[in-house]
Parts: sequence; C-alpha cells; structure tokens
Amino acid sequence: MRDDTWKPRANAAMDRYAEGDDAAFSELYALLAPRLQAFLWRRTRNTARAEELVHDTFLRMHANRRHFARGAEVMPWAFAIARRLLIDDHRKSSHEPPDPDQDAGGPWVDAVVAFRRLGRRIMEELERVPEQHREAFALVQIDGLSMAEAAQVLGCTVGAVKLRAHRTYEALRDRLGDEVREELGDVR
Repeated sequence: MRDDTWKPRANAAMDRYAEGDDAAFSELYALLAPRLQAFLWRRTRNTARAEELVHDTFLRMHANRRHFARGAEVMPWAFAIARRLLIDDHRKSSHEPPDPDQDAGGPWVDAVVAFRRLGRRIMEELERVPEQHREAFALVQIDGLSMAEAAQVLGCTVGAVKLRAHRTYEALRDRLGDEVREELGDVR
C-alpha cells in the first residue's frame, strides 16, 4: 500500500510557490527531492549525476513556476521535467551504469547478490520491450506513481499506461517466470 499522504502538502506548497511565496520552496523540496533523487538514481546509477539532475529539475521548476496550473498535481509535473532532463542528459553523454554486484557485502551477501541478479535480469528483459512500455512500467512499478500520474508524465491516457504496463509485465513474466510475480506483484 502506497503512502500518498504527503501529496496534498506538496501540491499546496507548489501552489504557494507558484504564487510567489518563496518560503514554500523548502517544504516542496523536502517532499519531492527524495522521490526525484530515487527516480533519477535508478536511471543513472550515479549519485552525483542524479543529484545534479534533481537540482536542474528544481531550477527548471523555479523558472516555470508562474506557468504551473494551480490546483494541479505537482509530482507528475516534476517527474516530467526530470524525465526530459534525463533524456537530454543521455543524449549528451555515454554514462555506463556500474556493476550492480559491486560493493555487495554483509551477512546477507547471497540474498543481496540473488536479488541484484534478478534485478539485472529484469532490466535486461526490460531493454527488449518498446521504450513507451518500459517507461510506463517503470513509472508505476519502480517509481510508485499512480496510473493517472504516469499518464501525465508520459502525456498519454490512463488506459494507454495500463496497457503498456500490463504488456511489459506479461513479457517479463513470460521470459522470467514466476519469480517476477513474486517480486513485482500483479499489474492490472
């Protein structure tokens, strides 16, 4: 079960910020930055680069805050900005993600390695599905956005997000079997 109790506070903070209340920025940053950081880190596997992209996202939000539709959801808007910056970043660079098994340690080494191995297998299989399907699936299953929020980020309908995410889930289940169902649950 997702905890979305922070979203109304973020939306209200963005409304105040869009109206010129600079003090609302701190609350907005505290609520959105960790989520954007996680979203961007999963795609870059580089903490410093993810932090730079978070800052760039907030700079872009600041520059466009007067254009924010008051009363709208801020999270999809922020994620859409971050996603566009990430796409631009990937076009400009050739960063390779690090080996996911690097630095695994502690008493749970086997479990961590197995989980990372499954994660790597899922990521490899995700690379084989169409990008639109992969993005919809990642926003819902990995980043925790609702179907409606993912639709806003991607600029498509909720039905399209559901279809894309479900087709990706089915492709992963067909290729990887029941271990995907255990890790991801059911996407419907």
